[in-house]
Amino acid sequence: MIYSLESLNILITGASSGIGRQCAISCSKMGARVILIGLEADKLQETVSQMDGSDHIYFAQDITEYEKLDSIIKESVEKTGPIHGFIHSAGIEMSRPLKILKPENFEKVIAVNAIAAFEIVRILSKIKNLPAEGASYVLISSVMGDLGDIGNVAYCSSKGALLSAGKAMALELAPKKIRVNCVLPGVVETEMSKQLFLTISEESRNSILKMHPLGLGKPEDIANACIFLLSGASRWITGTNFYIDGGYSAH
Repeated sequence: MIYSLESLNILITGASSGIGRQCAISCSKMGARVILIGLEADKLQETVSQMDGSDHIYFAQDITEYEKLDSIIKESVEKTGPIHGFIHSAGIEMSRPLKILKPENFEKVIAVNAIAAFEIVRILSKIKNLPAEGASYVLISSVMGDLGDIGNVAYCSSKGALLSAGKAMALELAPKKIRVNCVLPGVVETEMSKQLFLTISEESRNSILKMHPLGLGKPEDIANACIFLLSGASRWITGTNFYIDGGYSAH
């Protein structure tokens, strides 16, 4: 079955909530064994309780503690075997005008949204962690990483870094049969976006809704795209930016 993830080992960051949680649940329903990484153990356990299968493993870990990532991946490979797929869903949002942003603000956002992803890809692509048939890595960026947004310079720059690095990594890792693609969601109904809507004006909320001709997305919409990119159905796709945005980028 070409869209199946049966018997594949998939590592997912940000798996304790939102899009990352849904990716973990959806991948498990497609037959994958999932390695979940998130900040809080109780939330990861909640994710696991909603998943199919019983052999998933999780790590409560801050992914910006880069020195610990190698040992986590080593332990995962020892327990599950080589890693066939990776979804980088961990991310933080910072809405602040440029005039009040400090270097440490950029460092905090880019560390989670981009640098941790690059480090995990570097470790996963070592021969000892890689299946003979290759692997597929999916970096969850944002339409904001391409189109920009007022008051979101730090966030946009971090998501834009994934787009350019994804293409560079796709070229460099192709000889190892590793595919690297980015998914660019519009606004998706998660706890993070719900909190955002509580802090902005009705005019701003209506403006966001107007930018999505098909309405806001669901976490399942992004998870489905990730499953396609992880599966054999996308075997000839690498270095692409896959927009899943309800028509946002068509404006």
